[in-house]
Amino acid sequence: MPHITFIHGIANKPAADKLLKLWIDSLAGDYLGNNDSLDLGASGITSSMIYWADVLYDNPLPDTALESLTSYESTEDVVLGDDSEPDMTWRENISPREKRIVDSLSAKLQVDALIDDLVTPNQAGIDKSLERIPLPWFIKRRLMKQLLKDVHHYLFNYEYSPRSVTKYKVQDEIRQRVLTHLSSIKTDRHIVVSHSMGTVIIYDCLKRVAACPPIDGLMTIGSPLGIDEVQDMLKPEWTRNDSFPEKVKGKWINIYDWLDPVAGFDGNIANDFKQAGIEKIEVINEQNWGNWRHNITNYLSGPKLRTALREMLEL
Repeated sequence: MPHITFIHGIANKPAADKLLKLWIDSLAGDYLGNNDSLDLGASGITSSMIYWADVLYDNPLPDTALESLTSYESTEDVVLGDDSEPDMTWRENISPREKRIVDSLSAKLQVDALIDDLVTPNQAGIDKSLERIPLPWFIKRRLMKQLLKDVHHYLFNYEYSPRSVTKYKVQDEIRQRVLTHLSSIKTDRHIVVSHSMGTVIIYDCLKRVAACPPIDGLMTIGSPLGIDEVQDMLKPEWTRNDSFPEKVKGKWINIYDWLDPVAGFDGNIANDFKQAGIEKIEVINEQNWGNWRHNITNYLSGPKLRTALREMLEL
């Protein structure tokens, strides 16, 4: 019987069981009137969630956030958990190599842009419908800080204490959770569906951790893997011409919205993760809607994503 392992993305999240239910319900919903809902339980598909938000965040998002998460118009509170600025003091004591990569990525994400909160960097002369994220700039900036922090702390194995009595080496802890979880799944068809920072985590484990078990298929959604600085942090194992993980025994499908601020820099990642110089990733562009195009509930409602997932599950 097929099994799906989900891996969530950047920023804080609801508790693990509630987050898993949200993903399952999002696949099953017929919100767009396409009559193409994918009910995993009714199809005999089991599923589970690799949860890592507690490694970087103190407490899960409250239950009240779930209503906004399913509204398809994710707000500041849902994305960030609260209205406080992420702590960026970690940037003060990093190595020269880390600083070079982090500063470059920060510039690309416009994290340090000195821009009035009432305007956006692209406001003048650009159609609002073409903005990467039609959200107020002060929210955009905080979102990009979250991405910068999560990517750095994971890929540089930063030592972090989300709670007073708990301290993690971030990459070590999350890698171990991934390996333990994947090893526990006993099925004839195991598909991993990852979103956002979760795509970096599963790629890192499949490509750079020898003990990682193989999987039968990989779906990456709204992935930052196309960003040059992220690829730099995956070296030396990552090279443009030979970086497709051998432990993916079947398809790797990447789905992106070019208005997604995380994936929009380079959503067509097939040319960045080749196998012996040959493009292997199947890339699907599926446009979402609303203010926050990185929203996983929107992605999971997409007809192209659902069709691709059905094929991977051999339904």
